[in-house]
Amino acid sequence: MFSRSLLMLAGAGTLAVTLAGCSAEPADTHPDQPVSKRREIFKSFTRNFEPIGQVARDRKPYQAAEFLAQAQALQKLADQPWALFPADSNYPPTRALSAVWDKPAEFAQASADYRQKVDALVAAAQGSDLDRIKAAVSQVEGSCRSCHDAFRKP
Repeated sequence: MFSRSLLMLAGAGTLAVTLAGCSAEPADTHPDQPVSKRREIFKSFTRNFEPIGQVARDRKPYQAAEFLAQAQALQKLADQPWALFPADSNYPPTRALSAVWDKPAEFAQASADYRQKVDALVAAAQGSDLDRIKAAVSQVEGSCRSCHDAFRKP
């Protein structure tokens, strides 16, 4: 009975390890892992921007210091992912479209527009005009959407 329990546990552990190793998405096999690194930065964008968006949509109370800190954290991240799109990084598991590499000037302009919108958000967050802040949030959202539409797979 004891050995049967151990076998069942061992089998469950093997199944868990096997399932953990089976991913629908391929691993980033590039030595520098630019896809994984940029995806992590974009996830950080989202973690910082979600509470900002909730404030802009009146789903979360506006607290000036907290809002400014989140906007500034987003600003610190805003320059980071763009260098992680080298020519040899168009491979799975990327969600980037080939337009990133086929239209580098347009991609560079989209990233510059994003950074400018984030800078404007931080400037607005340093004041107390909630309407201006909400407009700046909307501009950042629009910049994200525009870039995703042109340069990211759905």
